[in-house]
Amino acid sequence: MRKLIKFILILVIVLCIAGYGLYYFGTNLASDKVMDAVSTELNESGQMEKVKRYVENDPELKKFVEQAQTADQSKLPFATKEQATRVLIQKVGISELRNIQVQAQEGTISKGEVLQKLESNLTEDEIMALKVIAYKELYNK
Repeated sequence: MRKLIKFILILVIVLCIAGYGLYYFGTNLASDKVMDAVSTELNESGQMEKVKRYVENDPELKKFVEQAQTADQSKLPFATKEQATRVLIQKVGISELRNIQVQAQEGTISKGEVLQKLESNLTEDEIMALKVIAYKELYNK
């Protein structure tokens, strides 16, 4: 009887560790794949310049992104696009991110609604880290 209990306990522990490993590496793999696809698409299609012009022409967005210039980057929870994608996938979810993307492309969601959705799922530091990454991407810094 004791051997059976030990076996079941060890099996449960191993399954928990394997489940966590799958979750961690699965989100890493998904975030890397998403980031590569988005970066490639934006750069190859020339849309990165359109995004940059759009931000430059919208005072609200320009102010939003330029707040990153004064941010203390050493206190931010992440610093790379891959880390940001991982956090977004974990906290917002792939399906919700795709939903936001589709609505943005169709023009059925406003900037304020997007920000509200992100602010409800992310901390202020995570949002500031996203601003810093967006600033670096737009201005190649």
